[in-house]
Amino acid sequence: MEQIRERQTGAAVSAALVPAPVPASLPGALAVDSGRGARLTDPLVDESGPSGPISGDLIDQLRALEAMKSAIVALQARIAVAFDLAQRQEQAEAGVPSSERGQGVGSQVALARRESPNKGSQLLGLAKALVTEMPRTLAALESGQLNEWRATLLVKETACLSVEDRAAVDEDLAADTGTFEGKGDKAIVAAVKAAAYRRDPRSVARRASHAATERTVSLRPAPDTMTYLTALLPGAQGVAAYAALTRAADSARSSGDVRGRGQVMADTLVECITGTSGGITGVDLQLVMTDRTLFQGDSEPARLKGYGIVPAEWARTLIGAGRAAPSVHKPKAGSEFSQQQGLQPGFGSLPHQNSRTARSGPPRQEVAGRPSGMEVPPSVA
Repeated sequence: MEQIRERQTGAAVSAALVPAPVPASLPGALAVDSGRGARLTDPLVDESGPSGPISGDLIDQLRALEAMKSAIVALQARIAVAFDLAQRQEQAEAGVPSSERGQGVGSQVALARRESPNKGSQLLGLAKALVTEMPRTLAALESGQLNEWRATLLVKETACLSVEDRAAVDEDLAADTGTFEGKGDKAIVAAVKAAAYRRDPRSVARRASHAATERTVSLRPAPDTMTYLTALLPGAQGVAAYAALTRAADSARSSGDVRGRGQVMADTLVECITGTSGGITGVDLQLVMTDRTLFQGDSEPARLKGYGIVPAEWARTLIGAGRAAPSVHKPKAGSEFSQQQGLQPGFGSLPHQNSRTARSGPPRQEVAGRPSGMEVPPSVA
């Protein structure tokens, strides 16, 4: 199988060495500086004399530069495929087993493009699909009809198809002829999905069935002590959950709740999952701070596991919220879900709902009243 794949990509070496077409017209946007390469010139200075309104020249420069970016991405894809094949050939000559050839290529691509190793592997996969299986999409990228993100969408939505069916979809859509001109991302994804389903409905159904097994929930930090709590769910379940939150928000707003719609939805989600309006429960938060920060109002930051560094005052407020939190109650379900009204406004910037006035000075709560899992290491001299 590996030998077949290498033969399929063999033609990409010579193709990769042919530079992608670069837009010829860049009015005042680029200049070549010996020893430094291409550089941007001042777009407001027209070195060739008056040629029309400045705004028109500027928008032309933006358009030309965007087309150049797409052409460069296409050339990077060709070079990445050529590099992958060259590495495999060199490893074969060195006696490396076929099952181990190509290892580390994605990491090298990532290093060259200043991306993470995981992103490098994704970029290499995108390049292989474009160069060896989707020439029309690659041509559209080279000519500036598509950008890298939209080319990625086309590759992603045809990943479940065979090589032949993917090539057929690539031919049917013919993005380089203007099929997607003026269309948004959603329209492009819908068109590709429809074309893929027409070609191989069974593979598309299998892909959807497998995707349901990858449902998960993830958490990542956001600025200003906020977080992104993301759930990957099957379509029906995700739509049902969002509809329930929407109904709860509409009900609260119609009853005079001053919070925004999104705020009510976020607060309702937290209450239904944790059982309390503020989200402070018996869950192990693992908040770590020094005794000076806790008792003496020191400004040394604390650390919240799963998030990172948090302000000292924010952490002390969290301690107070933990002591004041009501006892855990069973979340409401079913029709009662949309009737929840007992949330405090604006759960967000500080742990104690929407309090904009932080508690001044050290709190007087005992350490025994801290949220479950908080650690207070000895102060460092």
